[in-house]
Amino acid sequence: MISLEVCANSINSALAAQEGGAIRVELCENLHDGGTTPSPGQIAVARKLLNIKLYVLIRPRGADFLYDDVEFETMLADVKYCIDAGCDGIVTGMLKADGTVDKERCGKLITLAKQAGLGVTFHRAFDMCVDQLQALEDIIELGCERILTSGGKSTAIEGVRTIAELVQRADGRISIMPGSGITEINVADLVLFTGVNEVHGTLLTRVKSKMLYNNDHIVMGSNYGDEYAVDVTSAERVRETLKKANNPV
Repeated sequence: MISLEVCANSINSALAAQEGGAIRVELCENLHDGGTTPSPGQIAVARKLLNIKLYVLIRPRGADFLYDDVEFETMLADVKYCIDAGCDGIVTGMLKADGTVDKERCGKLITLAKQAGLGVTFHRAFDMCVDQLQALEDIIELGCERILTSGGKSTAIEGVRTIAELVQRADGRISIMPGSGITEINVADLVLFTGVNEVHGTLLTRVKSKMLYNNDHIVMGSNYGDEYAVDVTSAERVRETLKKANNPV
């Protein structure tokens, strides 16, 4: 059976993922920045309401994965909060300036999490590495459960050949979980070509605001768009993606 992890940008998205049959949620916020660590309130309420596994993204900001001392201290504090909140795991990753895995700092986060019984996913910082095959070995050595990857491309479909190679190189030592751009339309082909047993997606739908009054003369954020709509994971899209992943013909 192919399982699905949903990258949930809110508690409502996480609940939709659960309703649709996902086995795990990666809770985050700020998807337009590639995802950042959600607030303590979101983590606490998500843990209260979810019966499926809750993994939390440990990423203090968008942009690159080279962090200074203050950012690293923040990441350590966030991992400790996730432990205290009863989360099932964390999703994280750090690189050095030369594009290699920051094994020393990653190791501290991973050890902290694993000693408390949490699982660890190495996220798409992997896709920014200078040498993915070496990074694969480094991450296996660090003790992560899985690598979330698009094969070094913008989407998993574009990086499908690399993902297939990573699955072969990993040889069961770590799970290779493709993510980025995976939908109910392309998941069957991706699974057939790569041989993966779990996939990752957002599977969003646009939900209109229930506001009766709309001020259409203002933009509140830095990204232009509809101020009276929000993107939320669709339970129906989750169900359909799982159906197509497990019944490709």
